Amino acid sequence: MPRQHETNVPCSAGTASPYDVARWCAGNSWPVHPLAPGRKTPAANCPTCRDEPHGPQDCPCHSAGRWCHGFHAATTNPGLLEAWWGSHPALGVAVSCGPAGLVVLDIDAHSAEVPDRNRLLPGIPIHESVNLAGLASGFDTLALLAALRSQRSPADDDSTLRVRTPSGGLHVWYRTPPEGTRYRSSVGSSPKVALAWQVDVRSTGGYIVTPATRTSAGMYTPVGAARLPAALPDWLAAELKRTGHEVNQRPAQLPPPRPNTLRPARLRAHRLLEPLLDQVKDCAAAPEGTAFTEKLNRAAYTAGGLIASGHLTDSQAHDLLTEAADAARPHRSRHSLAVITSALSAGASRPLHLKGRP
Repeated sequence: MPRQHETNVPCSAGTASPYDVARWCAGNSWPVHPLAPGRKTPAANCPTCRDEPHGPQDCPCHSAGRWCHGFHAATTNPGLLEAWWGSHPALGVAVSCGPAGLVVLDIDAHSAEVPDRNRLLPGIPIHESVNLAGLASGFDTLALLAALRSQRSPADDDSTLRVRTPSGGLHVWYRTPPEGTRYRSSVGSSPKVALAWQVDVRSTGGYIVTPATRTSAGMYTPVGAARLPAALPDWLAAELKRTGHEVNQRPAQLPPPRPNTLRPARLRAHRLLEPLLDQVKDCAAAPEGTAFTEKLNRAAYTAGGLIASGHLTDSQAHDLLTEAADAARPHRSRHSLAVITSALSAGASRPLHLKGRP
C-alpha cells in the first residue's frame, strides 16, 4: 500500500499550497505535472515545443527539467517539484494516473440529453421494465451498474479517496497492484470503450486533478474521512475487463508475418495510415486553426477500417493515434480520446480491404 507523505494535504485543503500538494502526491509515489494557473489543463509547453512538432518521447525538455507535453513530464523528483512550484507557485497539480497505478472514476453531473437506455451501460441491455425516470447523470448510471451487480456505488464508497469537483462531479480514486493489470482511459460518451454514460475512466494515458487544487471554478475538495485510494474492487475490475479497458502489458508489436503475401499487405496498411498521423502531429505547429479534430478523426476512421480488415490490431491503432494526438495537443487528451474511440468505431463498420491481403 502506498505510504502517505508527512504533508497531510487533503486534511488541510483550504490552506495547502500547490507545492505542498505536489510533495504529498510524490510522497505517495504518484508522479505529478503542473496545470495552468486556475485551470484544469496542463501548463503550456516551452516555445520550442510549441513551434517545432515532435513526439513526447523525443523531447529533450524532460531531461532538461522542463514540464512540456503534459502528463508525459510527470515526476516525483523533489528537485523538479521545488523548481517548478517554487518558481511558479500559482501552477496547479495533476497526477499521471498510469505510472501512479491509479484508476480514477470521474463521475460527471453535466446537463446533457440522456441517450437511449441501451447506451447507458455499454454491453448491458436495460429491460423496458426498468424505470429510468429521473436518471440524469453519471451518479445515476454508476449506481445502476452497481445495483445490477449487487454492489454499493463507488460514489458512496467511504473507504477510498473521493474528491468533489467544482462542477458538482466526483472523482473516486482506486489503486492497482504495482505489477497488476493496467487499464486504459475512456470517456463515458464513447460508443466503443466506456464504463457508463457520464462516467470517465482515468488511468493509463490520462491524468487527474489533485485534491486541494483550485481553479477559477472552485476547489477540488476531499469528501469523507479517507485520504488514500483503496484497492480497486474486484467487481469493478471485472467490469473494466468486460468493457475493454484492460491494456496489454507488452508493447504493441507487429506479429511475425506469414510467408509472401501478408507482409506487403501490412506494409501498405501502415503506409496508408502514416501520412494521416503525420498530419495530426503537424498540428503542434499552432495552438489553433489547424483542423486538429478533423485530421485526428480522419486518421482514426481509417485505422478503424484497417482493424476491421485485419491489417492492424486495436491496441496498435490506439497507441499510434494517441501518440500522434498527444504530440500535437498534449493538454487535450480527454478530447482526443473521445475523437479516437468514436472514429475507430465508425471506421470499423467499413473495412479497408487493401489489394494483396491474403
